[in-house]
Amino acid sequence: MSNKIKRAIISISDKSEIKLILNTLKKYKVNIISSGGTSKEINKLGFKCTDVSEYTKTDEILDGRVKTLHPKLYAGILSKRDNENHEKELKKNNYEAIDLVIVNFYPFEEILKNTKNHNKLIENIDIGGPTLVRAAAKNYKYTTVLTSPHQYKEFILDLEKNKGFTSLELRKKLSQEAFNSTAYYDSVISEYLNNINNDYFPQKKTIHGNLVEVLRYGENPHQQSAIYSKNSKLDISQLSGKKLSYNNYNDIYAALNISRTFPKNNGTVIIKHANPCGVSINNSKIESYKEALACDPVSAFGGIVSCNFKVNKKIALELNKIFLEVIVALGFDKDSLKILKKKKNLRLIDASKLSEQNFKNITSHFDTLLLQSADNKTFTKDNFKVVSKIKPTKKILDNLLFAFNVCRNVKSNAIVLSRNSSTVGIGSGQPSRLDSCKIAIEKMNTFQRIKENDIIIGASDAFFPFVDGIETLVQNGVSAIIQPSGSIRDKEIIKFADKLGIILVFSKTRHFKH
Repeated sequence: MSNKIKRAIISISDKSEIKLILNTLKKYKVNIISSGGTSKEINKLGFKCTDVSEYTKTDEILDGRVKTLHPKLYAGILSKRDNENHEKELKKNNYEAIDLVIVNFYPFEEILKNTKNHNKLIENIDIGGPTLVRAAAKNYKYTTVLTSPHQYKEFILDLEKNKGFTSLELRKKLSQEAFNSTAYYDSVISEYLNNINNDYFPQKKTIHGNLVEVLRYGENPHQQSAIYSKNSKLDISQLSGKKLSYNNYNDIYAALNISRTFPKNNGTVIIKHANPCGVSINNSKIESYKEALACDPVSAFGGIVSCNFKVNKKIALELNKIFLEVIVALGFDKDSLKILKKKKNLRLIDASKLSEQNFKNITSHFDTLLLQSADNKTFTKDNFKVVSKIKPTKKILDNLLFAFNVCRNVKSNAIVLSRNSSTVGIGSGQPSRLDSCKIAIEKMNTFQRIKENDIIIGASDAFFPFVDGIETLVQNGVSAIIQPSGSIRDKEIIKFADKLGIILVFSKTRHFKH
């Protein structure tokens, strides 16, 4: 079913490309109703329109809060053109059908980024716009609705193809997009109100996002996948290389979760399958990369490197020596780009503009959503307590906190071994904590040259329920251990640590990562 466009109402905040649509409407002799800034812009561009107040014979009131909320408009939008009773009621009330609604909303989301003024934000909650859009979208069988300048070209092509009419197929598609727009708009507002009321888990939860890209597939080729962002685009930008995959994004964010907990412009993380296989915060940028790689060079092959600093020529030459899928950094200088771009498939990601805002983790299973706050708070020494008789030096304590910080980003059960703020062995994802200890030790013994006077640190993401894990670590050179408290055997663990003559530090917080 095609529908002739005779009358349109236009009320838009985003006036880009409005001239394009006005030229088309003039061509097909469409009468335009408008108000406020939109009406002024239409007249300024040399086109005619009827003011809403003139059309409804009702002035806007309440400082513009009530402009388009009038039965003459909504009856015109919502009437069924093939319903005799509707036609009679329109004639009886001297109303006319409105065939096209072009509306986009007050820019609440943009204003939210630039102000915390609550009153200003409230005044930028659009009422009339979403109401017009919902009415037109509901009545898509007869009414066409446009909510974005991105839709204008498609609408114009359809209108020209059908000689002043729109196709039902297009109207149905635009209706879907309209309801997506109103749902998104309302969800931004509801999240803002939830946040200012500290209600992070409300009775009804909506999550909004903009499509960034439909990916080739998900974790596996038979799975569909896409990435969305609350912003119009991602805070990270790809500078070179193949298109990113679902697994690439997953690994990139796993790497950034760790590197953004480091001191500014410091540290290197190497990720494989969302787990770190090497981490270092050596003050020398080139040495931090070399030490991270040395932790497990076999697993690093085909992995993702995240440099918490700007990559230069010297570092690029080192990075170029092995096969990597992705390099993430806080920018790349010109020389490094020349070197790294020679590998056409190597993806280079600039994360220098990544937002530091608090965020929540979302997991979905069987049409349910699991939400939790991110485990990304900066550690303070108040969160830890030395419980052994032997006390750590400042250097050892800093090393313990480094290992524990890495540990919270390793899949549970997690064990991290470190030396001089660089990992030397990582055991991850095992049902048994003892097995994770053995894997970390095996990695260390395979790839590291441990000297007799080296101080090896052990970190666990949760408490050791039995002494066997600690005993295994100490037998393999670990002399200081950090773990969460909370076991019924905490006293037994402390007593055992003192018997072995090692340093033991308890954390007040556990850090499982599943």
